[in-house]
Amino acid sequence: MVEENTKLVIIDANSVLHRAFHALPPLTGKDGQPVGAVYGFLLVFLKVIGEFQPGFLVTCFDYPAPTFRHEKFEDYKAQRPPTPRDLAAQIPQIKEILTLFSVPVLEKKGFEADDLIGTVSGLFPGREKFSAAETVIVSGDKDLLQLVDKKTKVYLLTRGVKNADLYGEELVREKYSGLNPGQLVGLRALAGDASDNIPGVTGIGKKTALRLLTEFGSIENLYNSLGGRAEEPPITPRIKKLLLAEKEKAFLSRELAQIKRDVPIDLSAKESRWGNYDRQGVVEAFQKLGFKTLIKRIVPGQRSPETSREKTMKLL
Repeated sequence: MVEENTKLVIIDANSVLHRAFHALPPLTGKDGQPVGAVYGFLLVFLKVIGEFQPGFLVTCFDYPAPTFRHEKFEDYKAQRPPTPRDLAAQIPQIKEILTLFSVPVLEKKGFEADDLIGTVSGLFPGREKFSAAETVIVSGDKDLLQLVDKKTKVYLLTRGVKNADLYGEELVREKYSGLNPGQLVGLRALAGDASDNIPGVTGIGKKTALRLLTEFGSIENLYNSLGGRAEEPPITPRIKKLLLAEKEKAFLSRELAQIKRDVPIDLSAKESRWGNYDRQGVVEAFQKLGFKTLIKRIVPGQRSPETSREKTMKLL
């Protein structure tokens, strides 16, 4: 009896598109419209399929509206510029191609793609039923490293769209001074994160935050220990004063940094099974976009065009 392939690949679509848009030179299709981000996304998409041979495949997008984090902290990601027009124009294009590939396209109002990824990574395929089940998250965003565990790895794009490192628990500890993936939320809670405008504790940098978490394990343990450790490293009187002055900000920052794992999602393993799609439809789309060099990398598919659209775009 052949064991079912239960490997799940989840693609952080906005992250990959954004990286592709900035990494590749501007490209235009036959109609003069920008297609460079789509091309770069597909380079990653096809490479990941070839490298990881998934049994299940899902893509997650950010919903273009404020999230619950903005309700908690109005300035969350406030410093980020608007999405470039040429990049925004390519998001519907990649969604249509993913539909042709019969890959679920998930997005949900009030949540970020990270929250959908965190939820789907814990749902299936058979994380308890199959001991060999494995999830690989594809992204250029280090924030997702908090999701790494014994069954989940992050394929983190490092330079452009051609290079990536596969983060398991061991590599996370190596890169973050021995911290476990789950402790990375505490790191952002203390040191903040300029890219997301997460404030952290004023005066606490990454090195200090790493020392504190190495010593105490979590920000709860850290704050519970403030009473009797004021004269002992790494809690000096100065550090204690900083921590006490912005305790509320530290816990708010942790809430902003924590990826949700319980977003209501209507998604089944059957819908996410990879490989059954309309290959001819994909080939025609690639030809229309001028992506002839990518056609030979498309694996066979068997699904009709009508059926391929049944399970996608369901959370819009």
